[in-house]
Amino acid sequence: MVTVEIRIELKKGIVDPEGKNVMKTLKLLGFSGVRSVKSIKVFDVELDASPEEAIKSGEEMCTKLLANSVIQDFKVTVR
Repeated sequence: MVTVEIRIELKKGIVDPEGKNVMKTLKLLGFSGVRSVKSIKVFDVELDASPEEAIKSGEEMCTKLLANSVIQDFKVTVR
């Protein structure tokens, strides 16, 4: 069994409203040193596969369901 970590984040230049709202709220709560906040989705998927097959499957999951290739980038790694 192999676990792949799938990390999905917005492409550079795409507005991140969730990150901006969190940063605004953190500042309102007194965290004055916060310079930026970025929202990222992370999925841990356990697969019965070799590490190479697991990465390939994780990438296919991203292209078919988990990520929107127009506005998001993804990275699949074996843990």
